[in-house]
Amino acid sequence: MTADPIPAATVILVRDREAGGCDVLMVERAGGMAFAAGAMVFPGGRIDEADRDFAQAAGTDAALVAAVREAIEETAIPVGLSPEPDAATAARMQADLLADRPLADVLANNKLRLDPGGLVPFARWVPQFHAVRRFDTLFYLAAAPAGDWQPRVVEGECASAEWVAPADVLAREGSGAARLIFPTRRTLERLALHASFAALRADAERFPIEPITPWIEERDGEKFITIPANIGFPVAEERLDGLWRG
Repeated sequence: MTADPIPAATVILVRDREAGGCDVLMVERAGGMAFAAGAMVFPGGRIDEADRDFAQAAGTDAALVAAVREAIEETAIPVGLSPEPDAATAARMQADLLADRPLADVLANNKLRLDPGGLVPFARWVPQFHAVRRFDTLFYLAAAPAGDWQPRVVEGECASAEWVAPADVLAREGSGAARLIFPTRRTLERLALHASFAALRADAERFPIEPITPWIEERDGEKFITIPANIGFPVAEERLDGLWRG
């Protein structure tokens, strides 16, 4: 286990349905990954030096830059950009990023700029019980771009990606058809309480963004992984026995 958590970022991309309710964009991590292999997660990853350099030049947060970059790398769905690129441009940007071209150069080549206002901080998770690696991950919330955007998955980045209702992902895990790590499960439970991006954004803005580090409590001979009960998450604990830690 690393001594210090690895800085990371993820983005919860939300698409409102015409008939009501909303879906979120989720990816399945590839089976060979060192952390959370096979888990359903939101697009995201670690913050790199190029993200920090770009953030400093743009006057924004490196986590936000990483969230924008990772969404494009993993799914070719753009977020936090102005003007909004079309699907063909987003696919080219994905290819350029996967070829290790810096996001700053990719945006400049396509006459795009960051739109930090398009991402809303939602939570910051810093678990300390992961079996392999620890991450300090800032979760952002963002509205999906207009139109019928379908994720474009590239081998090696993730195994699959899809738009899905938060409650449906939780049901899949309950039936054994999906795997979730603790922060993703708690986040999906919170997302499932709301039926639109506007409602989710209002919920996000109600609570301060403070590090959430789950701890273990023991009661009546049972151990529980616990988080504070007053920070927006409807479920604040889970039995440790049988908990998958990634």
